[in-house]
Amino acid sequence: MKALLELKNRTLQFVAHFAPGARSVRVWLHRLRGVNLGENVWIGYDVLLETSRPHLITIGDNSIVSIRAMLIAHFRGDEGIRIEEDVFVGPGAIVLPGVTIGRGAVVTAGSVVSASVPPMTVVQGNPARPIATCGVTLTGEASSKQFRRSLRPVSSGRPAKGAQ
Repeated sequence: MKALLELKNRTLQFVAHFAPGARSVRVWLHRLRGVNLGENVWIGYDVLLETSRPHLITIGDNSIVSIRAMLIAHFRGDEGIRIEEDVFVGPGAIVLPGVTIGRGAVVTAGSVVSASVPPMTVVQGNPARPIATCGVTLTGEASSKQFRRSLRPVSSGRPAKGAQ
């Protein structure tokens, strides 16, 4: 019986990987697998959402998981991943177990998220580090211009290049 459930999960995952319908078919297939998805979630092509324990992933309303992002919710234990509402996960980003990404946060393309991200924070890099706070959500009603204007840099605590 367990082998049949695993086969069903992997088959649904494979179909979702290439299926059309970022807000419809792919979301429906991942829900069938057991991923906890809110309303109006967008899942891009070639996204990998936890292979063997999809129930460990929760994605909140109005969130976007871009093309080729990977959400790996466990290594050996049952850590899981929680993505809150209005989050944008950029193309090629990797989110590792035990992470919560706060409401309105943005994970930039190619970032590796190994620690939780505060709400309304932009993170970048490997490992992902806060680079800015945002005043509006990228996934909401605001334009991209309004989003960019709302960004405020986060001080790294390091002196500027060339400073003593």
